Amino acid sequence: MTLREKTAQLVGVWVGAGGEGGEVAPHQHEMERPPDLDTLLPYGLGQLTRPFGTAPVDPALGALSVLRSQQRIIAANRFGIPALAHEECLAGFAAWGATAYPVPLSWGATFNPELVRTMAAAIGRDLRAVGVHQGLAPVLDVVRDARWGRVEETIGEDPYLVGTVATAYVQGLESAGIVATLKHFAGYSASRAGRNLAPVSMGPRERADVILPPFEMAVREGRPRSVMPAYTDTDGLPSAADEALLTGLLRDTWGFTGTVVADYFGIAFLKTLHGVAEDWSDAARQALTSGVDVELPTVKTFGQPLLDAVEAGTVPEELIDRAVRRVLVQKVRLGLLDPDWSPVPAALADIDLSEPDALRGLVDLDRPANRALAAELAGQAVVLLRNDGVLPLGAPARIALIGPNADEPTALLGCYSFPVHVGTQHPKTPLGIGLPTVREALAAEFPAGELRTVRGVTVDGEDTEGIAEAVRAARRADVVVLALGDRAGLFGRGTSGEGCDAASLELPGRQRELLEALLDAGTPVVVALLAGRPYALGRATTEAAAIVQCFFPGEAGAQALVGVLSGRVNPSGRLPVSVPAHPGVQPSTYLAARLAQVSDVSSSDPTPAFGFGHGLGYSEFAWSGLDVDVAETGTDGEFRLAFELHNTGARAGAEVVQLYLHDPVAAVVQPVQRLVGYRRIPLDAGAGCRVELTLPADLASFTGRDGRRIVEPGALELRISASSTDARFTVPLHLTGPVRPLDHTRRLHPTVTVRPPTPTP
Repeated sequence: MTLREKTAQLVGVWVGAGGEGGEVAPHQHEMERPPDLDTLLPYGLGQLTRPFGTAPVDPALGALSVLRSQQRIIAANRFGIPALAHEECLAGFAAWGATAYPVPLSWGATFNPELVRTMAAAIGRDLRAVGVHQGLAPVLDVVRDARWGRVEETIGEDPYLVGTVATAYVQGLESAGIVATLKHFAGYSASRAGRNLAPVSMGPRERADVILPPFEMAVREGRPRSVMPAYTDTDGLPSAADEALLTGLLRDTWGFTGTVVADYFGIAFLKTLHGVAEDWSDAARQALTSGVDVELPTVKTFGQPLLDAVEAGTVPEELIDRAVRRVLVQKVRLGLLDPDWSPVPAALADIDLSEPDALRGLVDLDRPANRALAAELAGQAVVLLRNDGVLPLGAPARIALIGPNADEPTALLGCYSFPVHVGTQHPKTPLGIGLPTVREALAAEFPAGELRTVRGVTVDGEDTEGIAEAVRAARRADVVVLALGDRAGLFGRGTSGEGCDAASLELPGRQRELLEALLDAGTPVVVALLAGRPYALGRATTEAAAIVQCFFPGEAGAQALVGVLSGRVNPSGRLPVSVPAHPGVQPSTYLAARLAQVSDVSSSDPTPAFGFGHGLGYSEFAWSGLDVDVAETGTDGEFRLAFELHNTGARAGAEVVQLYLHDPVAAVVQPVQRLVGYRRIPLDAGAGCRVELTLPADLASFTGRDGRRIVEPGALELRISASSTDARFTVPLHLTGPVRPLDHTRRLHPTVTVRPPTPTP
């Protein structure tokens, strides 16, 4: 291959994206005019950028467009190499008419990696069927400050929860033949003040013990084929120019062999935002040297600027060869270079393509099986935070449904769902999927009840004139369902989503005033939150009759929510992020050291209103019969324990057993507790089981003073818990022997075995 043919494999093109504004990507307005395809394609092409996620297109016609693009690309270059097509798939395939699943924060709320794996496989099959090869998901960023707009895209505030759920997603997507892309590597979520793309100033120990473990787990156990560097710089070093991160750690230590693809415009940001590159050629040199293989979304630095750098002698051609080899190996493993490979997407395999207009509607990306899966996931993700006994509602005669999210379809969707991410730029285009609102779902759930709907206030507006009408409606009702929360959007067009960071965790707009007015009205208030982040709820934490938290639950989310209200769904979700008691106390993550918690030397109290892992249900569970088999072991050994769990309620339900380690004395400061394992256990009414736990000493490891990961001898405490604030058993443990160094091959999980209950004598 000539040098220009090689560099052509390292770039993408974004057909149909405008350069006049940032509709679907940050700094999209900085795009130069679209590349001349007649000039570019004879040398080949690495990637096609978002053929379905740029504008509304019927799935069958989109697949036909991909087919024709591939035919043109293959015919134009002398080796007949097709392009690899990538798409966003964070909350489902981001295409018009595709199933809108719950956002990742809801995945975390399920504490159910197996269900997430099943969802990801379904998403992958839909991507593959229409000719897409790579999905730009999952997000493995650990929430450090909930003011960050992209909290909804994360799985939670704990690295173990994030790692296990994200790894399951990777496994599901890859099982369908789609290249999963880990992002954002690494530290994006730890930006100062929760601001998007702001600098990151964490130390190496926080990075090693909080930020990196989810990526390490996913690389080891998920086997993803792509990684995307973060936009941010950490201690002054941008991720896209960090050779120690992208090559030293990712490849040389962890053994990753896939491709590293730049986040959109991320290489150019080395010049424009970070100020570490002199020009486009220098930006290309730094990224390529560090280990970035592919520039996305289009040609900016890896085109002529990279060729100029080779000619100037600042970039050795061997670096280009290294990147091209990785790209071509990936295409080989996808089958794209097989002699019998066909560019015809599977969805069009048995369809007459001679009449394109007849194709419309022939490809269904929102099949009944998808919708059922979205409903199951949404149901398991609903978190019941508070209930004074008002729920389930039974059959109220008069319901007042109040709030800005009461009758808004897109209130159920996150920023990366197609109707929000792209559809808002095309307001005359139908949503493409069925999206019942809370009002519609509530009317269907309680057909005999009188339902009155009043908005009261908008999500983020300042008008309060509607509050009086809302109060009148509340006083005439038996119960108030108050639908509050967020509006997802991009770059300031929403209250949650990419570029929609919050100054505090106060409910947006005048929602708090509406909430307090209704609490004063005298009618029981059930607060239903449709949001992308947790918010401080003030008086509602103790005065609301019930609080139900939904993190953008997707197209089936309204039915899941009202199912919990009626009792049709027994809630079993658990908080993947803490809910703050006060809006201005950040960060409020449970994963904090002693000095980060409440003390008598500070007037600021970060204690959450509802802690990580919290969630109520309509079943009661009895934890009993703790049996500690091995409480003392060497630093290379394991602990063994067991206990009995019984559903003592009148209906089937699920308990989430959570395992936290507390290290009272360590060589370096540790969090007061950290999650090291969990298991969601469904039990029928009256049923029980024996839960057996084996915890390797490796789970107690941390990064020591010299930067090495170690297990040290001494006392530990295992908290077998229903949440981070509700320990059911507290077990003293002890490690003996020498300090033991560990590496990336350490054991990452406990063994949790569920057996029939011990027979009663």
